[in-house]
Amino acid sequence: MEVVRYPDMSAVEHLLQRPAQSVEHLRETAMAVINSVRREGDVALLRYTLQFDGVSISSIRVGEAELEEAELQTPSKLKSAIEFAAKNIETFHAAQRQEVEKIATMPGVTCWRKSVGIERVGLYIPGGSAPLFSTVLMLGIPARLAGCRRVVLCTPPNKSGKVHPAILYAAKLVGVAEVYRMGGMQAIAALAFGSGSIPRVDKIFGPGNAYVTAAKQLVSSMGVAIDLPAGPSEVMVLADSKSNTEFVAADLLSQAEHGADSQVVLVSDSARVISQVSKALRRQLPELKRREVAAQALENGKALLVKDEDEMVCVANSYAAEHLIIATKNAEQLAEKITNAGSVFIGAYSPESVGDYASGTNHALPTAGYARAFSGVGVDSFVKKITFQQLTQEGIKNVGKFVEVMAEAEGLQAHKNAVSVRM
Repeated sequence: MEVVRYPDMSAVEHLLQRPAQSVEHLRETAMAVINSVRREGDVALLRYTLQFDGVSISSIRVGEAELEEAELQTPSKLKSAIEFAAKNIETFHAAQRQEVEKIATMPGVTCWRKSVGIERVGLYIPGGSAPLFSTVLMLGIPARLAGCRRVVLCTPPNKSGKVHPAILYAAKLVGVAEVYRMGGMQAIAALAFGSGSIPRVDKIFGPGNAYVTAAKQLVSSMGVAIDLPAGPSEVMVLADSKSNTEFVAADLLSQAEHGADSQVVLVSDSARVISQVSKALRRQLPELKRREVAAQALENGKALLVKDEDEMVCVANSYAAEHLIIATKNAEQLAEKITNAGSVFIGAYSPESVGDYASGTNHALPTAGYARAFSGVGVDSFVKKITFQQLTQEGIKNVGKFVEVMAEAEGLQAHKNAVSVRM
């Protein structure tokens, strides 16, 4: 990791700028795939699956027999862990549902807002180097709690044309019965516009590689909603002289192993801590199965030596990390000062990986600085909120004269008349 000593706070945002990706080629490729799927439907899906995934499949939808087989193939220890995580995730997300509250803004005028589940949603689950069955829980559970009527899951097949059993087990556990063995840009196109086998949906959720992200961004400009802008995964750790440097190194590596483009940043007011974390990284890295990937991410990582806790907070809010770990002695107090982050992990015993799997919070989070304006996925992501109003004769008399004045001032005579005829 590159060590930067006492950076100017006004330059931090530029210093920690995420690597810019060349998106023109990605967009061109994604658009070509989208257009082909719109024209040819399932035929294009099968062709792209052979081209990109290197496998020829005979059926796109996963049948009931394969879902049952997946349950038998998933080790009981893993099934228990998935069930444990699902329970915590459901507990946390169920509390996000809001009851309807009717508000009388004045006598005879009642207003309220109601959450209604998005009717058709698509869940994209990566299944390449790391089959993310945990993401099935993170998306499938809030979709069910929100009351979405149709939940469609797409995930790429392996070289045998099968879907990873743990993904199918998790899908069945959370009530997602409609699963398709389809990945990449072609899956996003099918979810956006339909293909014959795969139905079109109203909103698409889930992470993916740069091509999947490009496809999601393109279809979002063509009338299909997406969950949030996504980029390479990232973590920032705030550490001081009291931090456990072995823990800090493990946290940085847990993010680095996601991919070579993962962002890892350490911020500390102690040069000794930065040095000890670097030594711990060198000790722990060789023990990882994905050490080559993690090593590449660390090469692009940064360690910032700052003056004090105030500068730590300044750096954290400027960067707006997807995952922010506060490993300092007074972590709770610093957490209160955080205004930009996807998810915050407070104290020495709160590693980012628990949020990825089983604490209950959602791991679908904004990256690339979007945490300045976007929230992570939750039940709210799967609903739209409709406002209602109901007026009595008394209500229209109370409010009508003000509406008449405002409508006339804006030159909208018909608006005024719609009130006046009732007065």
